Amino acid sequence: MDMSGLSNNQIVALVDCNNFYVSCERVFNPHLRNIPVAILSNNDGCIVSRSNEVKALKIPMGAPGFKYEALIKQYKGVLLSSNYALYGDMSSRVMDVLSSFTADIDVYSIDEAFLWLTGIREDDWEDWGRRLKRTVYRITGIPVSVGISRSRTLAKIANYQAKRIPGFKGTLALLDETRINEALKRTPVGDIWGVGRQYEKFLLQNKIENALQLKDADERFIDHYMTVVGHKTVLELRGYSCIGMDEAPIGKKSIVCSRSFGKQVESLDELEEAISTYVTSAAEKLREQGSVAGYMMVFLSTNRFKESPQYNNSISTTLFPPTAYTPQMIREALKLLKELWLPGFQYKKAGVMLANLISEEDVPLSFLEDNYLDDKRVELMRAVDRLNRRYGRNTVKIASSGISGDWQMKRAKLSPRYTTCWEDIPKVK
Repeated sequence: MDMSGLSNNQIVALVDCNNFYVSCERVFNPHLRNIPVAILSNNDGCIVSRSNEVKALKIPMGAPGFKYEALIKQYKGVLLSSNYALYGDMSSRVMDVLSSFTADIDVYSIDEAFLWLTGIREDDWEDWGRRLKRTVYRITGIPVSVGISRSRTLAKIANYQAKRIPGFKGTLALLDETRINEALKRTPVGDIWGVGRQYEKFLLQNKIENALQLKDADERFIDHYMTVVGHKTVLELRGYSCIGMDEAPIGKKSIVCSRSFGKQVESLDELEEAISTYVTSAAEKLREQGSVAGYMMVFLSTNRFKESPQYNNSISTTLFPPTAYTPQMIREALKLLKELWLPGFQYKKAGVMLANLISEEDVPLSFLEDNYLDDKRVELMRAVDRLNRRYGRNTVKIASSGISGDWQMKRAKLSPRYTTCWEDIPKVK
């Protein structure tokens, strides 16, 4: 496999909030501690978050709430409706604390973030992780787990085992080859980040049962049978960080689109372009997985590592009926941005988070509001998605996303897009 330009000297941490929705409820209602607590999806349907006490009762994730309500109450537990306004705000508070540990942070979902630590000197990374855990809990009341390694995929595995093996006490660093191999051997191939059910079935048929076996798989097998993402997964298991956030598997609870700007941004116009672009990307991912969103949050932040006035804030709204219609979502996001934006600050990062994700088949009916799935808007979005898949990303886009994109991340050394852009096609002279 081609590893040119890749480095295995990166250090990245995945910070994951434990039982996040339940933990948010417990911050403001201490009576919920140490009893079974389950959070229900929209319309109080299925269980979407479980406390450890509910897990101990063998109640599965996604189970209908009514089916287990009597059992939970038998153990003096409670079922609660989803409170996405609370969860979104608590997520923003957690991410703000994490930003104090490094300026380079990728928010992955409502309860997860990758922290890039390359260049930070630390003798004991697990001690660093424990300090981070204590700080987040002291400021927000939310317990977290920390996994540290050389790539996002390895950090995911480290976090998974830190959370589930009591001896690690919520923090695990996988940085030397021996510890990495031990952890990979304990990881079933189906638990690898980005390996879906069909891929898992294929790998098991080929006698690849755990992450270590996939890491050490024959080069000819990898080159012949695996997709581009599969190749990158193998490289990530070998310690080479190569899966970007755009390629990362979509989080089940939420979708986040956010990037640091290539320069300090002050004007509302540029921020509107950025937010429109992020909403467009998030809506595409939403439709790709056949979902709609019932909640949206927009957030802004300055660079806390720069000596200048600081401002970090977020604002949210409910989307009803739930939707994946890009123009409507952009309108709502820009309304939020205008409330959120304050002049006089140099913004380093902005982003959009979608939550309360619902399958298109489960969208609730409304006699007062038209659902975009029932009219021509859904056909419009499908046509736009088809064009962008066929002719390249952003072939068709919303005008509010802008043209120049001066605010975008720095890519001064970016090579031409030889295969997807007419202007960059090689010319024979």
